[in-house]
Amino acid sequence: MSPQPHSSPGRRRAWRVATPLVVLVSGTLFGVSAQQSDGLDLRGGRLTDLASVVRAERDEAGDLTAEVASLNAEVEALSSGLGDRSVARVQEKIATLVDPAGLTEKAGAAVQVTLDDASFEARAAYEDDPNDLIVHQQDIQAVANAMWNAGAVAVTIQGQRLISTTGIKCEGNQVTLHGLPYSPPYVIVGIGDPAQLQAELTIDPTLAIYRTYTTIPGGGVLWEMTELETAVAPAYTGLLDLTYATPMPE
Repeated sequence: MSPQPHSSPGRRRAWRVATPLVVLVSGTLFGVSAQQSDGLDLRGGRLTDLASVVRAERDEAGDLTAEVASLNAEVEALSSGLGDRSVARVQEKIATLVDPAGLTEKAGAAVQVTLDDASFEARAAYEDDPNDLIVHQQDIQAVANAMWNAGAVAVTIQGQRLISTTGIKCEGNQVTLHGLPYSPPYVIVGIGDPAQLQAELTIDPTLAIYRTYTTIPGGGVLWEMTELETAVAPAYTGLLDLTYATPMPE
């Protein structure tokens, strides 16, 4: 077996600088994951809306997201100043993945879909399961998936950019995205060819079932689809979940 090459001084400097920062970012990830781990299943029903608790959780999650973005920027700045060739090669690879990963802003023609629960009175008068008349995780996900299938270049929910690791879950009676809870109505925007987007949203079988509950006597769930001349999907700036990431082949 041939002897292993020694690490270059630049590489050693990169590890000394980056390691404590990576540990700090990982700690933030564990904290956010721990906060989210006690979420309830969205199909399990709705709980009483404690507005003050929701605001506190949203503020805390927002602070954590801003802290992670700052740490990521610091790591990038320190790495770029090391002058190591291996670092430069990695940065070149990263540059090619920034756009498809959702880390750049997108703008253009779009289609907007708005979903909302039926009124409390309509649900109370409904003879079957009242849960039929509220928006569920799978309804929101079906809209986003239909947009992707139609070739959307970017999708947002409540103004938040979706990326490949985005999860939609329930926290009490809120839908949570990237650690931030939101109440209905839910606004989903897909940037792409409006005709293709509307066609896919119309034929999607899951959404066809959802729309059957829009015409319930007394008021059903809301479905609104609107074409937009232009919309903006901001770059994703939150924490990247690398749980399922694999190294790129050399």
